[in-house]
Parts: sequence; C-alpha cells; structure tokens
Amino acid sequence: MFRSKCFVLALVAAASAEAHIAFVLNSGDETVSVIDTASQKVTKTFRVGKEPHHLMATPDDAYLIVANALSNDLVFLDRQTGEVKRRLPNISDPYQIGFSPDRKYFVSASLRLHRTDIYSGSDFKLLKRLQTPKAPSHVMFDQKSTMAFVSLQDSNELAAIDLKTQEMAWKIPIGKQPAGVWMTPDDKHLLIGILGENYVEVIDWRARKKVKRIVTGEGAHNFIPAGDGRHVFLSNRASNKISKIDQQSLTVVDEFPAPGGPDCMDVTADGKQLWVTSRWIRKVTVIDLATKKIVKQIPVGRSPHGIYLYAHAPRR
Repeated sequence: MFRSKCFVLALVAAASAEAHIAFVLNSGDETVSVIDTASQKVTKTFRVGKEPHHLMATPDDAYLIVANALSNDLVFLDRQTGEVKRRLPNISDPYQIGFSPDRKYFVSASLRLHRTDIYSGSDFKLLKRLQTPKAPSHVMFDQKSTMAFVSLQDSNELAAIDLKTQEMAWKIPIGKQPAGVWMTPDDKHLLIGILGENYVEVIDWRARKKVKRIVTGEGAHNFIPAGDGRHVFLSNRASNKISKIDQQSLTVVDEFPAPGGPDCMDVTADGKQLWVTSRWIRKVTVIDLATKKIVKQIPVGRSPHGIYLYAHAPRR
C-alpha cells in the first residue's frame, strides 16, 4: 500500500515538473532554447540544425518535431526533456509542416524551393511533390482531411491541394504576402494573415471566394487559438501588437501591444498567459491576458520563430 501510494505521488510530481517547459526555435542561431515556464528562465540551449522555423507535436503527443529548412531534415525531441530522439534526413526544405487531422498525410511547405511535399503520415514516405510557386509559406487543413490550404507568399495567392488525388485543386488571388492560415471551428472560413498589409482575409473555401477583410494591424502574420473554442490570436509583426478575433462574428474584439516583431505564439494551459516570440529583439515576450500587460521578456537566441508550450491551451 505504501509503495503504491509513493508510486502515485511520484507520477504526479513528475507530471507537474514536466509541464513547466517551453521550446523556442532560434532560426538565426540554429538552436533550440528550453525554458522553465515556472521560473521563466532558459535552462539549456542546444544546436538542432540550420534554420529551424516551425515545430509541432506528433499526433500522439509522443515527440516534438522541429523542421530544419536548410538542413533538409526533421528532428524529433522528447517533449518532456528536449532530448533529441531521432533525426529524419531527406525532408527537402521543410519550412512549415502539418499533419492532416486524419493523420494520413504529413505536408511540408518548401518556401525556398517553391513546392509543397506530401508525405505519408505514418512513415514519412514521399507521396507527391507539387510545384506551388511562389514561396509556399503556411499550411492548414479542413476538418475532414480532404484539402490542404497553402499560402503563396510571393505570388499573393491561396492554393488548395486535394489530398486524395494529391493535385492542385485551385488557386485564388488574395492580398500582398499572405502568411498564416487558420480554419474556423465550424470548418467554413479560412483566415489568412496578410503580412504585406494590415488585415486578415476571410475566405469561404467551398465557394472559393473572399467574403470579408478583418482590419488588424500592419504585418498581419500568424494565428494561435485562445483555447476557448471561439477566439483566435493574431500577431501583427510590423505594428507590434496582438489582435484577438472572434471566429463567429469575424471581428476584432481586443488588441494589446507585443514589441519586437511578434511572430509565433502559444497559450498556457490555464489560458492566463500568451507567450510570443519577439523576432527582432531575441526575446520571448510573456503577456498576462487578463491585464494585457507584459510580465516578462526572456532573452533567447537570434531570430526566435517557432514556440511550443508543453502545457498549452486546447488547439481550437
């Protein structure tokens, strides 16, 4: 009985300790910074590969995948410790990555090489390589895993790829330098951050038409859900602020400052803090969402880009 109780307590303590960790990709330094989110201090930094830009957990949450664009590989990290567990070579220019919701496909946007690669979601076998000029930037899927949507940053277009046929289904023109792409919870509208301007383009993807512009701020860039099933945050890189968008009314309901070129974001599991990579000042900015005030800026490496919190809010 005593041993059983001790074992349970040990598991609880371990889970608590494991939750206090954040990963930040320093694209300019080819490194990952690991941060203790309780103390808000960097505990270690290690080299991971050339130009790590984006990262995500595997669908089973077993590992964290870091995509190294110039190293042409994927690195699998232990989500609890940051230890490198596996390196998968010959993944050509993985700038932005994503698994389809049904886990059948792994899609990599190769911004530098102007193409989108479709891999098997189970073994990363290359299934199709599609020319998608110019500069495929960010990837999003519909909930039924029928389509992958890719923003084409240098041709000012949105591309839709049919995952079953693995062919380009259609392209439509949108604003200047489209970046982040997000699907609303009702699976009806795509939101695209228009980096070269000051708004989010709203697309009815089934009708293939633009339905609204949500004015946010200069350099509208990337999205992260608030975790409440209704709102999503958008980073505005040039105007140094965050917009909070209601995905039902498709309007901005709040905004607050985030200095230093805000880029990627994550929300803590309790929904109280937003962690933002400040791309131009080598810091991670921690914002209290109740007060909309900056509570901490944590020095990291050059050009911090992707960020991932082990204990994060729901991705919806």
